[in-house]
Amino acid sequence: MSRPRTRVGRRQSGERLGGFIYGTILVLAVIVAGAKAFEHEAGHIAGLVVVTVLVFWLAHVYADALAHAVAYDQHLSFADLRRIAHREASMLEAAVPPLVALLLGALGIVSTRLAVWVAFGLGLVVLCAQGITFARVERMGRLGTFAVVAANLGLGVALVGLKLFVSH
Repeated sequence: MSRPRTRVGRRQSGERLGGFIYGTILVLAVIVAGAKAFEHEAGHIAGLVVVTVLVFWLAHVYADALAHAVAYDQHLSFADLRRIAHREASMLEAAVPPLVALLLGALGIVSTRLAVWVAFGLGLVVLCAQGITFARVERMGRLGTFAVVAANLGLGVALVGLKLFVSH
């Protein structure tokens, strides 16, 4: 039997889940742009993903740190900054599965085209898993779970459609 989550634990899980979803969508969008710009260079696409996700992560940490200082009317401590950086790290973690696929392409193990499609597929699987996780935490029924997963996948599929539109 599992223990119920505390309010703080639930809030932290929710914040990390948000970062995973945002990070995955960001990665998929970067892959769309990168696949068009670097059609035959999976390494360049992977580099673009890494740099973009790092910059967005830093921007989120910076913005949240400033917001925290204002909201709590206090100077930002190193512990607060570390906690914010850890919470936002889920954006970085979301990039890992698609990056693995792109790195296989960069190493010549698979073609760049296949690496890009596998990266997209992994991103969609992650979006699906994130939707299921949310639905379980919220104790949604099948219809609610389906709706959340469909919304997550809808965003991902819209990006795949954009990729197809841009590349043809």
